[in-house]
Amino acid sequence: MAAVATDDDGHPQRLLLHVVKAHDGQSIEAMAKTQLDSTARVVSDGLGCFRAVTKAGCTHEPVIAGRAPEQPEKIPAFRWVNTVLCNLKTAIVGTLKSVAKRYAFRYLAEFQYRCNRRADLPAMLDRLTRVAVRAAPRPYKSLKIAYEAA
Repeated sequence: MAAVATDDDGHPQRLLLHVVKAHDGQSIEAMAKTQLDSTARVVSDGLGCFRAVTKAGCTHEPVIAGRAPEQPEKIPAFRWVNTVLCNLKTAIVGTLKSVAKRYAFRYLAEFQYRCNRRADLPAMLDRLTRVAVRAAPRPYKSLKIAYEAA
């Protein structure tokens, strides 16, 4: 699932890329409770499962693209989501020789990290270095468990 937080002018500020087990109400509700603020305004493509965000306190505004007079990619609510997904696809295809489903959450997390910190690129390397130095060593077995859980 992809979500883009925009400012008042509609420019993207933050990005959320989250792997859900299924496109059902339970998965979307669980994601909304853990990842979204209760004051969030969720604009979706009208898929029924997205109504579950209201159980997390968010407001939901469905925009059914098939009924829109213009092409779906030109709808303002979806413009940045489509742009981000195109950039994600280009980044993955341009960087990786193959894509494994079990690593999907790591690909998305890496892209989300870079996208959310793009406003201050020089500080990104310092921040990443600081986190890497402070991180405790982890045995291979614990890293492998993370892959099997996904």
